[in-house]
Amino acid sequence: MTQHGQNGWSRRKFLGAAGAAGALWAVGTAGPAQAVDRAVRRTAARAVTTAGTTLEAVATRVSATGYTRLTAGPGWPLVVRTDLAPAGAGRDDARTPLASFVQLTDVHVIDTESPVRFEYVHPFNGSAHRPQETLGTQGTSALIRRINSLARTGGPFTGRPFDCLVSTGDNTDNYEQVELDWFLTSYNGGTITPTTGDLTRYEGVQSSGVPLYWNPASPSPDLYKDKGFPQLPGLLDAAIRPFTTEGIDLPWYSVFGNHDNSVQGTLPPGIPFFDDAFTGNQKIMGPSSMAAAQKLVSAMETDPQAVAGMVPETAGLVRTVTPDARRRPFTPREYIRAHLDPANAGRHGPVGHGFTPGSDVSGIAYYTFEIAPGVVGITMDSTNRIGFTEGSLGEAQLRWIERTLVAGSSRYFDAAGNETRHSVSDTYFVLFSHHTSTTMNNLLPDPENLLEARHSGAELVALLQRFPNVLAWVNGHSHQNLITARRGPDPERSFWEINTASHIDYPQHARLLEVVDNADGTLSLFTTLVEAESPYQASYTDGSPQGLASLYRELAFNDIHADPERMGAPADHNTELLVPNPLGARAMATAPRSLTADWW
Repeated sequence: MTQHGQNGWSRRKFLGAAGAAGALWAVGTAGPAQAVDRAVRRTAARAVTTAGTTLEAVATRVSATGYTRLTAGPGWPLVVRTDLAPAGAGRDDARTPLASFVQLTDVHVIDTESPVRFEYVHPFNGSAHRPQETLGTQGTSALIRRINSLARTGGPFTGRPFDCLVSTGDNTDNYEQVELDWFLTSYNGGTITPTTGDLTRYEGVQSSGVPLYWNPASPSPDLYKDKGFPQLPGLLDAAIRPFTTEGIDLPWYSVFGNHDNSVQGTLPPGIPFFDDAFTGNQKIMGPSSMAAAQKLVSAMETDPQAVAGMVPETAGLVRTVTPDARRRPFTPREYIRAHLDPANAGRHGPVGHGFTPGSDVSGIAYYTFEIAPGVVGITMDSTNRIGFTEGSLGEAQLRWIERTLVAGSSRYFDAAGNETRHSVSDTYFVLFSHHTSTTMNNLLPDPENLLEARHSGAELVALLQRFPNVLAWVNGHSHQNLITARRGPDPERSFWEINTASHIDYPQHARLLEVVDNADGTLSLFTTLVEAESPYQASYTDGSPQGLASLYRELAFNDIHADPERMGAPADHNTELLVPNPLGARAMATAPRSLTADWW
């Protein structure tokens, strides 16, 4: 498949994108291959270790076209981004690590056998069905193994042990209680039996015989085998076997996402038809017609309240499946309550994973926590309880964020741009949410607070730019690697927005982040992508959790709906993001490399 030819970055493509970003070290007159090799060597020289990260190796295709197996390709060099501050010589020798943490996002733990799924519309919406999704829990477990193995050596550029991990939403796919149970077990450790209904056999669409899906056990042709997908008898039996996950060997924090709040992350929660269907025994395997399926997708986007009434007329092949009470949808308060249960504290806590006592009653899903001394995390709840894919913030939450930033900033600016100073202890801030700044435009009223104003991502960016102590906003939702400099009126009133790809769609990354004081009036945020700890290629007869996790990556790479744009550019991968040090402004005024219009 030619679209997958873009999923691996060739040396030539890397150099072109890096050059366009103006971010790769100077390459002189050397050819492209030599330039990238030199960048890789310089990266290794600057790092404490590159082992186990995409600095060392990256999954790449074996076959030039069509369905392909994977192998280890060259690592991605570090890209230094000076969009917001200059890169001073000698900073590596002077730097002091301040914090080191991990981001996982959009793991989408899925009950693939649920009656409330719309797999049959995937030709019109690729996220409705993925050939790899039956292996999601094994894939998540392999990513956690990778994080745990890296925790022994700490951040690749500082060696600082990881302070914590933050999971930035869409932790479940369809807000089912069983998905929440599997998610918490994945992160805390324990045994998972990744099937529902009849625990002895798989009852989802991939054993339906409908050619719209990849039916791995069947020799019959289907939409996926026509594109080169293999026949793998026994795969679905292996996928539903119990297995043990070791759990995260770090304190971890949880963020709420739209898929943790609504049907398929799209439709409003609480529709009686769907609430009943979750625990029912009828599952649609195929549509009555492709025209009906397309009409349903259109209604999801424009008239979601009408969807429930359209489902019966869209149903073609319907299978009777084993009902399961564990499929019932949870509420936001139940999501919080499950985290507050001491039995779900995991190996290193904290109890609640950020959610505070009483928040399961109030429904408040935003909080602060200390990442490291002097570095505070602000976790936001960007999900609008009315449903839909996009998010926003309520007035109360936006004002809380403002008060929190004021309390940790001795110097900031009001909405008119006037400087304000007061006597408080300064802290650096890193914010976390599920949605990105460009996907927070759902300003419909929250059904629990109809009179409260809702605020967009652009409004939040404007607020954050008033506070020099804000270093970064880390998020997910888009399933794409993308790092954006959010420039304010001047360099100090600017920050980095760091968006990381999901773990359900390829490239299935997690991101390591290290905050460093360069002792020259600047800070650096090192970002490093990592892949799951599973072989790049395993035997198709390997039914072990690691073998299935390997296949999870391979199938995602080859998915007929895979979008190569999700990989991002080199400047969105392994980076050093420089930013002015708001606590070193006086030193910067006399430093040889001042912040001037020449680089701004």
